[in-house]
Amino acid sequence: QVQLVESGGGLVQPGGSLRLSCAASGFTFSTYAMRWYRQAPRKERELVAAISGGGEATNYADSVLGRFTISRDNAKNTVYLQMNSLKPEDTAVYYCYARRSSMANYWGQGTQVTVSS
Repeated sequence: QVQLVESGGGLVQPGGSLRLSCAASGFTFSTYAMRWYRQAPRKERELVAAISGGGEATNYADSVLGRFTISRDNAKNTVYLQMNSLKPEDTAVYYCYARRSSMANYWGQGTQVTVSS
């Protein structure tokens, strides 16, 4: 069955870095665009970063541009989110999302990122 398993979250001090991973299985990974979303307490889920199936195209939310980098390794069926210069406002649950069409899209279970001193 389809699985998206995020890892790499945790507690980090402001200014620190984390790398999130999302391991995919059960579908043809390279044919899916991948996204990272996040949801902070009492806020709506927001798109953080996206990458095309082949990895050629990426885009980012303005709030993370220049600090976060999305990448993927299609040989490992994994997408990454490198997060640098973390701020307290980056604290949220981060979700991995795979999309090929409105009928073919999947969510991971989420991983908590907490930025605090």
